[in-house]
Amino acid sequence: MIHSRRSFIKAAGVSVLAIGAAPAIKAVAASGSGAASLPSKTRRPEAFSAKRWGMAIDCRRMNGDIAGNIVKACRKANNVPDFSHKPDEDKYPGLRPPKKDQELKWIWEESYHHAFPEMEDEFLADKFKSMPFLVTCNHCKNAPCVQACPTRATFKREDGVVMMDFHRCIGCRFCMAACPFGARSFNFRDPKPFIPEINPDFPTRSKGVVEKCNLCAGRLAKGLQPACVEASEGTIVVGDLEDPGSEIRALLKENYAIRRKQELGTEPSVYYIM
Repeated sequence: MIHSRRSFIKAAGVSVLAIGAAPAIKAVAASGSGAASLPSKTRRPEAFSAKRWGMAIDCRRMNGDIAGNIVKACRKANNVPDFSHKPDEDKYPGLRPPKKDQELKWIWEESYHHAFPEMEDEFLADKFKSMPFLVTCNHCKNAPCVQACPTRATFKREDGVVMMDFHRCIGCRFCMAACPFGARSFNFRDPKPFIPEINPDFPTRSKGVVEKCNLCAGRLAKGLQPACVEASEGTIVVGDLEDPGSEIRALLKENYAIRRKQELGTEPSVYYIM
């Protein structure tokens, strides 16, 4: 009887805390609404800007070497851990190797079958079967991850880039469940030991938060192309989808391109030129 009463009081206390925390969470979320866009008065003169950022990947020119260089460049620029890297034994003694399903990915290679399962064809051309397809966050126009996040750790800027605020992330992983592209990773453990060389220009993450591609927003703000674009040898173009005179629009106008899972209505901003 005493045990039951204690259990009831404990459960009731947790419920009260949850109810009391709801307004606080809403307040935190509301306070972050202004973070969705960078005020023009603080934008650097050299910064790249767009009404809606998008990416075009030319699959015709992509190969394994270029794709590998792109993944490496992304990891280096954004401190994405590489679990094949062996940590410093003196600094991290007895550290267990991570599990395969704990891998963190911002941009990575997939086969056509996995990248475009809804477009699988019995008579698919052989060239597509051997072609490396790079997949990443699609920075969707109608991003379900943004709607699912209870703290607005995931938010979309006015220029269409879907961002992550690592400090606000509570690790609930609702955004991961909402993303139909599997473009988000969860830090099951401290990622820092598996970063060969930490880039001081970008923050490292901690255990218990979600992360993903942010289109190198920090580099765009400095007037630099995303790391993946610089390493792509011209196979990736990032630009303004709403500017008819932009390079990306010219590519899409002249070439046949597809997007992932278009039938879901998320309106991905990443196009694959076939």
